[in-house]
Amino acid sequence: MRILMVSIYPPVRDGIAQYAIQEVRALRAAGHHVEVCSPEPSAAHFHIDLSAKRGPYALAKLVGRYDKVIIQWHPAIFYNVPVTPAERRRVALGLLIAFRRAKSVDVRVHEFDVVGAHGAGLASTLTRWMWRSTDRITVHTSTEQHDFSAAYEIAESKIEVIDHGVNFTRRCSATRAEAREELGLPHDSYIFLSIGFLQAHKGFDRAVCGYRGLDPRRATLEIVGSLRVDDPEYVWYVDGLRDLVTATPGATLHEQYVTDNAFDLWLVACDSVVLPYRMIWSSGVGARAELYGRQLIATRVGGLEQQVPEGTVLVDDDEELAIAMRVACGQSEAPNVEWANLAEANQSTIQAEIIRRAASSGSANRIGVARLPAEMRRHVPLLELPATASTRATATLLKRIVRKLTGWELNPIVDRVNELAAAVALARPTVQDQSETAPSSTSDPEELPG
Repeated sequence: MRILMVSIYPPVRDGIAQYAIQEVRALRAAGHHVEVCSPEPSAAHFHIDLSAKRGPYALAKLVGRYDKVIIQWHPAIFYNVPVTPAERRRVALGLLIAFRRAKSVDVRVHEFDVVGAHGAGLASTLTRWMWRSTDRITVHTSTEQHDFSAAYEIAESKIEVIDHGVNFTRRCSATRAEAREELGLPHDSYIFLSIGFLQAHKGFDRAVCGYRGLDPRRATLEIVGSLRVDDPEYVWYVDGLRDLVTATPGATLHEQYVTDNAFDLWLVACDSVVLPYRMIWSSGVGARAELYGRQLIATRVGGLEQQVPEGTVLVDDDEELAIAMRVACGQSEAPNVEWANLAEANQSTIQAEIIRRAASSGSANRIGVARLPAEMRRHVPLLELPATASTRATATLLKRIVRKLTGWELNPIVDRVNELAAAVALARPTVQDQSETAPSSTSDPEELPG
């Protein structure tokens, strides 16, 4: 079968590009003839700027040569920002023509925008027609299946849920010891890994805050990734992450774009992969980690809960993330209560367990500290300016204009607040510090540190 793959493609550094090349390899291994069309110069056979005015029409001329067209869908490939009704009309009409000219259209939906999906306007109507003209739509979770069906009024039976890693294969045969030797990592330490592009929504700063307080001689945190887009907000985030890591013993930031083989080498070398995402649809990192049987600790966002393998520890906030990391590396006694996962343990449950342990141990009397439990330490997350995105295109544009006009005043303030927060966190004494300086007899409760 002659197949045309439409996608971002290597050597472009992008998760969808990696997903596409793995599917291309799988299709070719199955005996199909596959050619690739990408929106920018790459290793693809054709390059068409699909966001240009005539991009979809150029694609329409190409698709007739193939038995099937597979599109790796992301709105940024086709739409220009701001996505106005006129922009939606332009894209929907052009792709509708391209889809109708193709013999078969299979769309892999990685992210989708439901703005303007409903309504009687021409833009919404054309967009629904565009999606209905496809032969097959695939997503990675049942949540996406339901949301997509409701947004574009398409029967769920037409939207298939496929495993994110269905075409993933191992690219590393090294043992854990060999991988650590090659990467220069300690052999006797528990290694947490967060890997991927360095962006605020990936939440790698949350992993650093969750790791703080662990013994760096027994566990390390390795953050591996590079800046994907040279955007001021992305640069600001990486600068802040770099400072946070520098101030955290045992944490290391490896600012590098890793090759496919090196990516898997990191996965083999680690003990647990931490996915502290603030926002995500699905995770290729999680899917690849599953290939090597690595423990996953992930935030319960997007469709991760349905995508990650059995045994994954799902957390809902920063405190649960910190507890999960402690339990994973054995630096904290596992809870005696039966929790299916840490996400089911709310704050009161966790605090009650801490009080129980403090009351049952004899350490309080030995070091002369009252039995009242210490307040759980809270690591303040990085302060961030509000997102400029909105469900309304006009509001998004207005927010971005305001951000441009006020950024020179607000960014220095945000930076200073984050510097102060980091300084306070480092200066604040730990429980161990307090115990070492405690008096030999039990103090008056009113004099205890808060």
